[in-house]
Amino acid sequence: MAADSTRAAGPTPGALLELDGVSVSVRGRAVLRSIDLHVGTGECHVLFGPNGSGKSALVMSIMGLPGYAVTAGRIRLRDEDITELPAHERAKRGLGLFYQRPPTVHGVSLRELATLCQQEREAPESPQSLAERLRCAPLLDRDVNDGFSGGEIKLSELLQLLAREPALSLIDEPDAGVDVDNLAVVGSALRALIAGEAGCCPRAAILITHSGRILEYVKPDVAHVLGGGTLVRHGDPEKLLGEIRAHGYREQPA
Repeated sequence: MAADSTRAAGPTPGALLELDGVSVSVRGRAVLRSIDLHVGTGECHVLFGPNGSGKSALVMSIMGLPGYAVTAGRIRLRDEDITELPAHERAKRGLGLFYQRPPTVHGVSLRELATLCQQEREAPESPQSLAERLRCAPLLDRDVNDGFSGGEIKLSELLQLLAREPALSLIDEPDAGVDVDNLAVVGSALRALIAGEAGCCPRAAILITHSGRILEYVKPDVAHVLGGGTLVRHGDPEKLLGEIRAHGYREQPA
């Protein structure tokens, strides 16, 4: 179901995440305006848009990363207003971010970080087991992302996400720069996480993709197109992706 920009402000019963009229600026420059987005438990929403349209800024703002200032509107998670909460408090409440370009963390191994991700809950799988499932066990005792290839960075991000099993995953370009073999591993693991195939309850997700390659593995419920810092279209993911591939972003049919 497409997001409805005519909804009245206030919590929506049953919604996991709600953005109502959210505008965001970065260093004083407006990057997002009047975003209305409602995600239910177990739903996967995919976000399309040209480079520079604000896709990454949207998930960074939901996560509450420094530098992304909400200048209007509210963000709610499970009916709680989290607009002013720092990122670590949002993480405690069930948000998880898969970075497109994560930093290198010197002096901390991927094993240590994955273990830290699991410390506040009883995890069904150890970091070793998760890494073996993702075929990236050799990365566990290396510093996080230090010298990792593009595909290895995606597997590192995915390992951390699986270790946390957040209620809502914010997944930024998991298919960018990934070869066919690693894409199959990433896609299958994301599908299992979102659908609950890995033994957990179904999780919600907002998935950003420019190429659409990840949709060979993950089947979202609804698609949105971001253009010029605002959501301009909503609809069926396969139909919208087909139109984008046929016409690009500037000449899509109305």
